[in-house]
Amino acid sequence: MGGQTDPNAPRVLVVEDEATVRESIVRALNRSGHVARGLPDGGSLEETLEGFRPDLVILDVMLPGRDGFDLLTVVRDRTDAGIVMVTARDALDDRLRGLDTGADDYVVKPFLLEELASRVRAVLRRRGRTPTALVVGDLVIDEEAGVATRAGTPLKLTATELRLLRYLAEQRGRTVSKNQILTQVWGYDAYDPNLVEVHLSALRRKLEAHGPRIVHTSRGLGYTLRATEATDVDPAGATS
Repeated sequence: MGGQTDPNAPRVLVVEDEATVRESIVRALNRSGHVARGLPDGGSLEETLEGFRPDLVILDVMLPGRDGFDLLTVVRDRTDAGIVMVTARDALDDRLRGLDTGADDYVVKPFLLEELASRVRAVLRRRGRTPTALVVGDLVIDEEAGVATRAGTPLKLTATELRLLRYLAEQRGRTVSKNQILTQVWGYDAYDPNLVEVHLSALRRKLEAHGPRIVHTSRGLGYTLRATEATDVDPAGATS
């Protein structure tokens, strides 16, 4: 992703032994405005906690060496970071053990990256670790204050348009489908996709009254928010 890292962005440490899973999570979190770093196991966890100082730690339960439950205790003893457990085991006792030991939430494999990112945001929000303002180019979104500006001009957005804009900004540079938008913005995945088109059309008009198009359409795939043509290029090849 182009651009500079926000110094106030929440820091997330991902401890996951499967390289492809770990790298996918780190990429997705970095793309959505976090500063994420990955570890394959808990071998250097203590040193990383000291140097990286994460706001949240994602822990896989099944790890080589010390498992996620042991590492959870280390994180809880040494930091006040939020903790999200990731496990392939859907047993109730594993979930209860994690929560009883101090985890804030858990996600069962297999999972969608959007689901994990949503859980991460929720834990960070509850712990007061999420900046209220999200900045993408000349766009500034403060959902908590209920305002967004473009090029310094306040945008007259409905509450739904503001949530939609923030979600697209969090996923900047990545193409998201109508169903993903429905799930993340409206909270369900079985509804008329035309709802997304109607709100996106209205949102685009308001954004483009103060600058060039930043929400682009990938035909048959979905929508991508890009600050400029040189930043956050969509690998799927979005077209305006």
